Amino acid sequence: MKLISSGTSPFVRKVHVLLHETGQMDDLEIVTALTSPFDTAPEVASANPLGKIPALIRDEGPTIYDSRVICRFLDDRAQSNLYPQGRLWETLTLEATADGIMEAAVLMLYEHRLRPAEAVLESWVDAQWDKIESAVNALNARWVSHLRGPLDMGQIAIGCALAYLDFRHDARGWRKGNDALDDWFALFSQRDSMQATQPAE
Repeated sequence: MKLISSGTSPFVRKVHVLLHETGQMDDLEIVTALTSPFDTAPEVASANPLGKIPALIRDEGPTIYDSRVICRFLDDRAQSNLYPQGRLWETLTLEATADGIMEAAVLMLYEHRLRPAEAVLESWVDAQWDKIESAVNALNARWVSHLRGPLDMGQIAIGCALAYLDFRHDARGWRKGNDALDDWFALFSQRDSMQATQPAE
């Protein structure tokens, strides 16, 4: 199988962390693509008609895409139980929350990187951060006990989302007022899978 990837995408990192945690890293060829919304790489376009990464080209069956779909597939392939039935809806909700954080953070980055400086709408950028801040506050208030439990895909996704905030938007300071979440992330980020998948420009 081939995983169409990027070195900095938090959505790709979710998949890479899962691969490390489940011992599947050597089962895939990682194909790194330089792509953007304005200039989709050919290998990305051929794998995903939406032009987004990650995409998983399987040995059998059609290519699948969207990080949540790929993670469910790889979890099932390894029978690793990262989507445990007993807390499935909580795990899926955390993963969706993480993806929402990452989507907003990527849009903030694109607003500054892809628009001319005079066209950047800072109020729109701030509105994206408001979404992130609301989600992080909710995680700190309601979800830390789950995050401290047995490893699941919700934890992996949240870990990758918070790491991306540090990587791209550290000056915004997501930790302020979120001490419990900060403490959890400090431990989670030391996992071998997280250390092995740190983004690089």
